[in-house]
Amino acid sequence: MILYIAMILLMILLSPLVLSFIKMLKMFLLYKKPISIFQGYRDFSKLLSKEIIISKETSQITHIAPYLVLSPLLLTLFFLPPVSSGEYYVSFVDAFTITGLISLSTFFLMLLGLDSASSFGGLGSSREAFISALVEPAMILTLFSVSMMANNLGVGQAGLNLSKHFPYEHMASFIFAGISFFILLVAENGRIPVDNPETHLELTMVHEAMILDLSGFYLALIESASSIKFMIFASLFASLFLPFGLDLPVVLAIGVFILKIFFIAFLVAILEVNTAKLRLFKVPNLLGIAIVFSFLSLITFYVLGA
Repeated sequence: MILYIAMILLMILLSPLVLSFIKMLKMFLLYKKPISIFQGYRDFSKLLSKEIIISKETSQITHIAPYLVLSPLLLTLFFLPPVSSGEYYVSFVDAFTITGLISLSTFFLMLLGLDSASSFGGLGSSREAFISALVEPAMILTLFSVSMMANNLGVGQAGLNLSKHFPYEHMASFIFAGISFFILLVAENGRIPVDNPETHLELTMVHEAMILDLSGFYLALIESASSIKFMIFASLFASLFLPFGLDLPVVLAIGVFILKIFFIAFLVAILEVNTAKLRLFKVPNLLGIAIVFSFLSLITFYVLGA
């Protein structure tokens, strides 16, 4: 149980570092002077020292929503697959629970954007709802497909089963599910080509549009939620689609897990450097590919057994 709590705290502490690593790597690949890998911690401490300024048009929702955006994501951390085979984990949580908690956080974020009574907030909330409506069914199908290959609907137990008995006989279904989940990881975290987390251009903003009116501690909570959300998706990808290293000694297993997280961050950075942001009406085409691959994974598993 101590290792279980320690890993949750470690993932919370590592989450700003991972996003800073992505930004640093992107700047390096674009021949710019890279930021410090610890920039995420500096930004968080700077936001804590700033004043909270709230628009007169807002209601109590703006004061409550930042906590409600972060809370479901913190709860989701307790339901992730184990990092080591000897670690405690929650075995009864399935794809619907994890997707529902992430969607609940997104709902409160959209509510926060609407409460500001600004045109940009409404624009961002509308676009976020549009993207989430396509992401959620694909995510449920993908996690369900992987759970079926692992012979257990519980996501935690599925990750453990995959590490012990990798489904080589279902490699085609496994690859389809992996492609689908990586697209969802990019889309749900507002990365290029779906969204650009570093832009403040009004016509292209999605996530940033919903938090334009926030400052200080409230903005620090939202930024923390964004980094933890990326860590959740990266952890799920590392545990379900890179299921190795769990049988190693605890310290080595944790080290392998961290390396897998940074490898996923490396892939995201490479993707962002080599692709351009899609126009909004083309985003459904990309997310449609994720839905198709998730269906293909299930159909290939059930019909062909491959």
